[in-house]
Amino acid sequence: MRYRVKHTISLGILLFALWLGLSGQLSVLMISLGLASTLAILAISHRMDSIDRESYPTHMTFLLLRFWLFLAREIIVANIDVVKRIFTPGKNISPQLFELPLTLKSDVSRAIYANAITLTPGTVSANLDKKTVTVHSLSIEAARDLSSGRMASAVPEDYEDNQR
Repeated sequence: MRYRVKHTISLGILLFALWLGLSGQLSVLMISLGLASTLAILAISHRMDSIDRESYPTHMTFLLLRFWLFLAREIIVANIDVVKRIFTPGKNISPQLFELPLTLKSDVSRAIYANAITLTPGTVSANLDKKTVTVHSLSIEAARDLSSGRMASAVPEDYEDNQR
């Protein structure tokens, strides 16, 4: 099967599963409407030629799920840290603006990394280019954690190499 056909089928399955999970309706009418809307979205996307190799990399599904779990944990830990800093009396923030070198190769991986930094409370990616990301953090501890490269190494980076 050609890559584009497999990609379209897996995208359709993913969209229908998402629709089914969000709607929670299991009647025949609702399932048929969900299937019809999924097929309509796929047809429109195919006609617009917006189904490409980077929109949903099927070979990266497991790595993305693992990264999402990592990111969810980081968001929870950062939320707790920010709440502690808010409710602890005294000066317990030390704002930092610093640049992190990027070793990620693809544009998608770099964008995911910058967005993950911004999603984590207490940190914001201010600028992203091919070689660095400029980050603002509320504390020096958050800056050290990002500088360690732990989050960067968790970002799936296989987007360009294994497209088939």
